[in-house]
Amino acid sequence: MESVLLLLAGYLLGSVPTAQIAAQLLAGVDLRERSPTISGSGVYYLVARWAVVPVGLIDVLKGYLATVLPLQVGASSELAMACGLAAVVGHNWSLWLGFRGGRGISPFLGFLLVVFPMGVFVVLAALAIGRLVRRTPVVALLGLLSLPGVIIALGGSDAALRGSLGMLAITIVKRLEANRRRLPRDPVARQTVLWRRFWLDRDEERWPPAMEG
Repeated sequence: MESVLLLLAGYLLGSVPTAQIAAQLLAGVDLRERSPTISGSGVYYLVARWAVVPVGLIDVLKGYLATVLPLQVGASSELAMACGLAAVVGHNWSLWLGFRGGRGISPFLGFLLVVFPMGVFVVLAALAIGRLVRRTPVVALLGLLSLPGVIIALGGSDAALRGSLGMLAITIVKRLEANRRRLPRDPVARQTVLWRRFWLDRDEERWPPAMEG
């Protein structure tokens, strides 16, 4: 029963829609209507670039607290790992946003701070390189794909390894599900959209103009 309560607490903590709250308070923007992802990216492009910093830090804190607090009350590292991933699930499928949300990178960074701090540098490096070459979704996915190997090579814990594999699975599911956007009926078009979702994290070849960096 205690394990269930800790997992539920992790999910609810992750469900706090930081980006949506910030967008509405700062600019009266409803990210559910304006952005493909209800996350810091939407805040960056549609609200204010500076606002992505506090939003991102709070989202990192969600993942950190969801992972570290169970350890403080005597939970196993495996349960703490599961609670951290529950926060990522809550962030991606928020209870308060009709089970829509972001992509979970920020709370996952908070999770990594607890179980494998070196992984934070791997993910941040992938995001930085992706930003530099203007292919952030592709390079971010490659970073997540490489993370389990890095954890093994550096002697990380089993919890860190399982957590990285769990995050990879969550990311793939979220990209393909895409906040429940409909797929085309035409089989060829559907396959194209799914491929773009997997690699580019979007349905179109390019973002709409309002979402371009």
